[in-house]
Amino acid sequence: MNRSLLLRELRSNSTSLLVWTAIITFLTTATMSLYGIFLENNVKILAMISILPEGALQFKGVSDINDLFSVLGFYSANNVIYMLVLGSIYSISLSSNILLKEEYGRTAEFLLSWPVTRGQVFFSKLAVVVINILLINLVTAVAGYISLETCKKEPYNVDAFLIMSLYTLLLHFFFAALGLFISVLIKKPKPVTTLSVALVMVLYFVYTISNITPDLSWAGYVSPYKFIDLDVVNPVYRIDLINILYFTLLPFLLIFISLRIYLRKDIYL
Repeated sequence: MNRSLLLRELRSNSTSLLVWTAIITFLTTATMSLYGIFLENNVKILAMISILPEGALQFKGVSDINDLFSVLGFYSANNVIYMLVLGSIYSISLSSNILLKEEYGRTAEFLLSWPVTRGQVFFSKLAVVVINILLINLVTAVAGYISLETCKKEPYNVDAFLIMSLYTLLLHFFFAALGLFISVLIKKPKPVTTLSVALVMVLYFVYTISNITPDLSWAGYVSPYKFIDLDVVNPVYRIDLINILYFTLLPFLLIFISLRIYLRKDIYL
């Protein structure tokens, strides 16, 4: 790892980090501010929700309408798009472009003039991805906790909130590793943001379809969202070892393969 390159990359990616963090934090806190109104109009809202197709609730990770009336259930259901989807889009967009940007920006020659090895370049940029993902998750999790504490009408399971936050962090690391893997496979250097965003949306769509279509339940296992447990109001909600292994081993494998390919691939100047 090269300290100068690490700091350079942190500075160059700081603006996007601030923007994405601000957007997700704002959406989370703004949504949670509606919880009191939701409870006050629970009869009308319940009647409206009851006529929605099951798929509309499954899309937001809700299996029981009554879960929405607990502050943690409301938080989970209404922030799943912000935390799990937008956060994943940020993670994969960052990682899929961080190794390629010098190539498609025609500045690779400048980077290669540095007294650094390809391995140092790879791990320096990987460290930037990890640091940025940790920061955005820390800030949004703290904002979520403050929102829960501010809006709660009764006690909730803080451990369940922490577990869900851990799953969110691991999901973002997975998409970051996937983004790195995609970037080293690209032969002609070009931005891959569109491809990365599309991949996140397709995987979330597959997960949702598998939840609402029994005959396609098997398809959900191709999506990492299948390994995120959103049933936070369940009294026995806990960390699942299989899920942790999935989000630990697969990203490490993707990063290892990405490194091997990156060390050997041609760099376009």
